[in-house]
Amino acid sequence: MEIFTRLHNFFGAVDWRPPLSAMDELVSTILSQSTTDLNRDRAFDRLKARFGTWEAVRDADVAEIEDAIRVAGLARQKAPRIKAALQFISAERGELSLDFLRGMPVAEARAWLTQMKGVGIKTASIILLFALDMPAFPVDTHVHRTTGRIGLIPPKTSAEKAHHILEAALPPETYLEAHLQFIRLGREICHARKPNCAVCPLRDVCHFAKNHIVSTM
Repeated sequence: MEIFTRLHNFFGAVDWRPPLSAMDELVSTILSQSTTDLNRDRAFDRLKARFGTWEAVRDADVAEIEDAIRVAGLARQKAPRIKAALQFISAERGELSLDFLRGMPVAEARAWLTQMKGVGIKTASIILLFALDMPAFPVDTHVHRTTGRIGLIPPKTSAEKAHHILEAALPPETYLEAHLQFIRLGREICHARKPNCAVCPLRDVCHFAKNHIVSTM
C-alpha cells in the first residue's frame, strides 16, 4: 500500500476511458497483443465499422476479419483467434455475452475465459477487472517488470504466478488504479533497458534501484 500511495501521489489519479462491454474488451484485448494502443483502437474501430455486430464477425470469413484488423499487426494470428472465441462463446452460451461471469468467483470466471485459444490469464483478468468490475489484477509486461524490480514479487516469478501474488498484496479496490500506475511507471521511468532510477519515487524501497546505484558507484 505504501508503494501504491507513492505512485498515486507522484503520477496523480488515473484518467481512464469509460469501460467497454465484456465482449468489446475481449476483442480489444486480443487486438492489443504486440501492438500499440493506437493501432489496437484503429483495428477495433474498423472491425466494428465493417461488421456492425459481433455476430457478423463470428460468421464472417477469417480473411475478411484479417483485412479489417491488419493495422494492429499479426492479423493472421489474431483474426482466427477472434472468430474462434466468438464461436466458442456462442456454442457454450447460445449468445454473445459474457455478463454471466459476474455471478462466478474470480478463479472460476478466469478459468472459463482461458478455455479460449489466445485468451490467457492476463486477457481474462483484464476482461474481469475493466469490463465486469471483478477483483482480478492483470499483469502485463510493464507490471511484471516493475513489480519484479521493486521486489513485490520474488525473482523469476512467472507472469501467471504474479497475478495471484499481487492480488493477495493489495486490496481489491486498488486493483484498477494500481495496474495502470505500474504500467505508467514502466512506460515513463522503469524502462526495460535503461530505467531512470534517479527520478523514480520508489528508488529508496526498490531492490533493483538499490543494487543498481551500488553497482554504478
